[in-house]
Amino acid sequence: MVASMRPSTGRVGVVMPHGVLFRGGAEARIRQSLIERDLLEAVVGLPPNLFYSTTIPACILVFRHQKPADRKDKVVFIDGSERFAKGKNQNTMSYDDMKALTEAYRTGHAPDGPDLSAYVHVADFDEIKANGFDLNIGRYITKATSETVDLNTALIAYADARQHRIAAEAAVFERLAAAGIDLTSLGVVGE
Repeated sequence: MVASMRPSTGRVGVVMPHGVLFRGGAEARIRQSLIERDLLEAVVGLPPNLFYSTTIPACILVFRHQKPADRKDKVVFIDGSERFAKGKNQNTMSYDDMKALTEAYRTGHAPDGPDLSAYVHVADFDEIKANGFDLNIGRYITKATSETVDLNTALIAYADARQHRIAAEAAVFERLAAAGIDLTSLGVVGE
């Protein structure tokens, strides 16, 4: 998507799970490259249970081929995780919630009033570099967070680590089986 942006005027918004903001390995290298090339303009945290396919909170990453002068070497962080109406099966965002997040993105600061004042931060390149190119919103926006937000972040990290563990175990079991080792006789049972 980033490669397909039109030179000078291109802009891309993509919805991603929060894990892409802080995971290591290849994702960390990609994140660092995008930031060093000054293509990432904003990270917008969204509420949990907003999309049909998942209950975890997501984020919107906004990339821009050529940022305006006041946004050069900066990334706008917006925490919209608490801007929703709880639904029975799915949460929703009101027009006012979406408008407030859009205004925060456009201006780089909270709209008039207290609603978003503690939820917007413009980080410069040096601050992001000092954080190891980790884009976890909690690193940049300090506010009184609820346990639910921290729990959601922990659950996301746990799910990612669990998937990596399962994949690693499967690879080990496959290699052991290829070597002729009977896993059932060792009492090893995979998931």
